[in-house]
Amino acid sequence: MDAPLIGVTGRRWSAARLGTSVPLAMSGLTVDVHFADYAASIAAAGGVPVQLTRDAPVSDLVNRLDGLVLSGGADVDPARYGARPDVGLGEVEPERDAWELALLAAAAALDLPVLGVCRGFQLLNVAYGGTLRQHVELDEGAGHPQWDVDGRVATHEVTTVAGTTLRGLVGVSLGVNSLHHQVIETVGGGLVVTAHASDDVVEGLETSDGRVLAVQWHPELLAKPDPTFTWIVDRSRRYRARRPLSAG
Repeated sequence: MDAPLIGVTGRRWSAARLGTSVPLAMSGLTVDVHFADYAASIAAAGGVPVQLTRDAPVSDLVNRLDGLVLSGGADVDPARYGARPDVGLGEVEPERDAWELALLAAAAALDLPVLGVCRGFQLLNVAYGGTLRQHVELDEGAGHPQWDVDGRVATHEVTTVAGTTLRGLVGVSLGVNSLHHQVIETVGGGLVVTAHASDDVVEGLETSDGRVLAVQWHPELLAKPDPTFTWIVDRSRRYRARRPLSAG
């Protein structure tokens, strides 16, 4: 069977943010930024990764995909969950929020599998009507965040919930990295909590139909192939086998 095609979202920046590596004549242009470990993790699990652009209609993109990965990045705009910015809020990218929410809606309409990572985990919660706590300090609990530690190093442990997809993938507990300063405040309707840190911060979510899986940590930086990327590739392969005739 053909390897499934899995799209990965990314950021859009002014080229000037890349610093002196960009000539002055090009500093006013825009660049799409994709961390390569997402694609590498998909490939290691047997999928074909494609880095998505915002310059195509969302429906055209999703109709050609077998799976979707929402990657990490800037904070979700608190306006999306009816909150005002607080002093701890980081950079927001409202255009990215709108684009990825549209991708999620299109994916749901086609029953397309989705994996959310860090920001993607948070955005999924917001998409399902949940809210976020906009900032937590390092000393408030189980080590969120760990900005000064290599992201390829596990810095704390999470415990999974019995009976969930995540428990079946990774076991009772596992060591994870921590590159987030926002956490789930209220869980979105229809989402199942699948993991907690030692301070009860939610670290994993999924849908009861098994189509969506999301984690707060960055599994793409850990050992490859990571079980969550194996999951998205396997789910996407099954989707490809039963893909609607109107897609692709």
